[in-house]
Amino acid sequence: MNHDNTLGNKIFDGVNYIVLSVIALITILPFIYILAVSFTSPHEVAKGGFILFPKEWSLSAYKYIFSTNTLIRSLGVSIYITVVGTAINLLLTSLMAYPLARPTLRGRQTILMAVLFTMLFSGGLIPTYFVVKGMGLTNTLWSLMIPNAISAFNLIVLKNFFQQIPDGLEDSARIDGCSDVGVLFRIVLPLSLPAMATFGLFYAVTHWNQFFNAIMYINDNTKWPVQVLLREIVILAQSRIGDTSFEETEIQPLTIRMAVIVFATIPIMLVYPFLQKHFAKGVMLGSVKG
Repeated sequence: MNHDNTLGNKIFDGVNYIVLSVIALITILPFIYILAVSFTSPHEVAKGGFILFPKEWSLSAYKYIFSTNTLIRSLGVSIYITVVGTAINLLLTSLMAYPLARPTLRGRQTILMAVLFTMLFSGGLIPTYFVVKGMGLTNTLWSLMIPNAISAFNLIVLKNFFQQIPDGLEDSARIDGCSDVGVLFRIVLPLSLPAMATFGLFYAVTHWNQFFNAIMYINDNTKWPVQVLLREIVILAQSRIGDTSFEETEIQPLTIRMAVIVFATIPIMLVYPFLQKHFAKGVMLGSVKG
């Protein structure tokens, strides 16, 4: 009987490995294709077909992207709004989630219902634009960080996590003379690093991919984040299809698009390994009480 169970478990594990390997392969193939095409020569790309390994290597697409002197500036803008914006997100989300996690807060349920309401309904694009304009944030980097400073979903999950922290720890800190702010920054947040790392990654990815808001709120191209600049590069490359001078540069719009995707994706992929251990632990925090 034990032998049958062991054999059944081995068969089950083997099937799982095969299925998961196939799914992983299907998932990673698009990334390999994008990377391969970005380094492929225009002549090979023009022939068409699915490319997984370039026969003729070329850096023409990346040379074209870096030919503009504004790329480094836009990269700096993206790094700035990602770092500063994520810090603002985590700070404000924590400052709101902590009091909502306290059952003694007056009007707690009313505030929570208002937060949940924003998850289902929004003011719309035009009213949001007028709010940002009325606050004087248009054409500033603050317009990319302040309007969406708190995610309602992240707030609810973080509140639930704060509720799981034993009350005895906070009571001990208050006996030692800590204020509510001291309890938050000295007790609660240090115990919440996995959750903070998880939400920090979510917020950072959102800021790095900042695109539509930048187009809507910022007219000064010196303040464009890298995503908007790369979009303009792709549009310029597309508009020059058929131009003789453009053809002489031996660049294909497809290779430019793939190089743009690689350039925009790699920074976040480099950050993820440093947060991976916290991410794996913190992604489910706050979902179950107890």
